[in-house]
Amino acid sequence: MALTTNKAVLSWIDEMVALTKPDSVMWIDGSEEQLEQLRQEAYKTGELIKLNEELLPGCVYHRSDPNDVARVEGRTFICCEKEEDAGPTNNWMDPKEMYAKLNGIFDGSMKGRTMYVIPYSMSVVGSPFAKYGIELTDSIYVVVSMAIMTRVGTNVYDALGDSADFIKGLHSKDKLDPEKRYIVHFPQDNTIMSVNSGYGGNVLLGKKCFALRIASYLGRKENWMAEHMLILGIEYPDGQIRYLSAAFPSACGKTNLAMLIPPEIYREKGYKVWCVGDDIAWLRPGPDGRLWAVNPENGFFGVAPGTSMKSNPNALLSTKKNSIFTNVVLKPDGTVWWEGLDKNPPTDALNWKGEPWDPSDGSKGAHPNSRFTAPAKNCPCVSSEFDNPQGVPISAIVFGGRRAKTAPLVYQSRSWDHGVFVGSIMASETTAAATGAVGVVRLDPIAMLPFCSYNMGD
Repeated sequence: MALTTNKAVLSWIDEMVALTKPDSVMWIDGSEEQLEQLRQEAYKTGELIKLNEELLPGCVYHRSDPNDVARVEGRTFICCEKEEDAGPTNNWMDPKEMYAKLNGIFDGSMKGRTMYVIPYSMSVVGSPFAKYGIELTDSIYVVVSMAIMTRVGTNVYDALGDSADFIKGLHSKDKLDPEKRYIVHFPQDNTIMSVNSGYGGNVLLGKKCFALRIASYLGRKENWMAEHMLILGIEYPDGQIRYLSAAFPSACGKTNLAMLIPPEIYREKGYKVWCVGDDIAWLRPGPDGRLWAVNPENGFFGVAPGTSMKSNPNALLSTKKNSIFTNVVLKPDGTVWWEGLDKNPPTDALNWKGEPWDPSDGSKGAHPNSRFTAPAKNCPCVSSEFDNPQGVPISAIVFGGRRAKTAPLVYQSRSWDHGVFVGSIMASETTAAATGAVGVVRLDPIAMLPFCSYNMGD
């Protein structure tokens, strides 16, 4: 039964049901009761595995297909009307041509499955920053992940009212065929279509697809910015807090910096660090002329390998309950492990592909881009301003990345204009967060190369 009377929402859903032909449609209301029912269903099919309730309460395990473990930049498209508007850094196809191609793939893709209708908000519902979306998917993994990463609930329909101003997201795992895998954005139509993938970054459409690609287009049009940035607050010994945002490419340490524990010498003086966000910032000039930022997300989608009590205790503690682990090692006691967690690889465990794993043969147990999805509220250093609908004022912007040589460790720009230039010439070594070679230095302006949906030169 429909949870809204919004005509634009209902007619779009009818259209997508006719296209994908699911056996049934389930309206997600965001309640714990309904989510638990879906988890139970997924345990039966093996889509999710329940973890040790005593040691990891409320946590589940998920494996994606071995051919589907990272973002696929070569199959990610920005289909605006004119090719020059997509610019030299994006894949482009004429929207009419792409719709025809995708409709062919989506035709009947949900036969024998349930379509889940997920209403979600990026940022706090009702915030001046907030934008609303509806994702249609045939994956329970997507439903439970979106419930952590975004604000899912029927209050999104209340906030939307009769408005047609929402982001339409259609996702189907279809056959997980890598040759027919597409993650496509139609900025002028507020539409995202993702097919033949089950991996987080390609299918949690509120994340990179909406909060960066569609939002960067909207922000440019509406005079605000969607950036690939963490937001943290530094509390001084006198109690004053200054906020900064920082742009690094994926898997280059944004989460680690966002949850930093100050070195002992500063801790003893009373310095503290508070995490507002670890991946995405929406920024806009406030009425007072300062730059204000919110984290539009509600959770962390972090890279697991290398995360430990030594490297990032706050991130690790965030995953101790109600979290999802993807493509890590599954231990016989129903807990998880990954490279860099500790120096004791488990015996009798299953690797990320679900095969018996022997650490002594030199193979990796967890995929290098294996992930944890954890509620931000779990983080011991989450900022008290996390849910502030007005956001926080930004005093500084940092640009960074992975560079083993030839770049100075730290330097400061001479002015804001120079700072923009510095951000624009950023280069970083590629990581396992996207398919392709790892460790190659490539230019990544403002850490937005894979996420900027307009002409980067503009």
